[in-house]
Amino acid sequence: QVQLVESGGGLVQAGGSLRLSCTASTYIVNVATMSWYRQAPGKQREYVALITSTGGTNYADSVKGRFTTSRDNAKNTVYLQMNSLKPEDTAVYYCNAKSVGQDYWGQGTQVTVSS
Repeated sequence: QVQLVESGGGLVQAGGSLRLSCTASTYIVNVATMSWYRQAPGKQREYVALITSTGGTNYADSVKGRFTTSRDNAKNTVYLQMNSLKPEDTAVYYCNAKSVGQDYWGQGTQVTVSS
């Protein structure tokens, strides 16, 4: 069973930065497409960003230019660098690992951006 553990969330003022980490219990980070999602109170979970096994990245329009995702295969970890944070970025952030026949989620980490 693969476990994904997110960390790095917290409280930050608008305009600030945070870096989230998602560490896997196995090498799945090396072979899976790793995605970030977020869910704000009362809203549906929404896509934020992804990085493929070959390093390709994609971002939601709402975070493009402010967020960057990267991976460190040796550490089985993916990162989400979040800059120029806005109050509307407040949410629980989840990472997801998806490969053939595999789909895993972490437990989430809270990000709160104060105005």
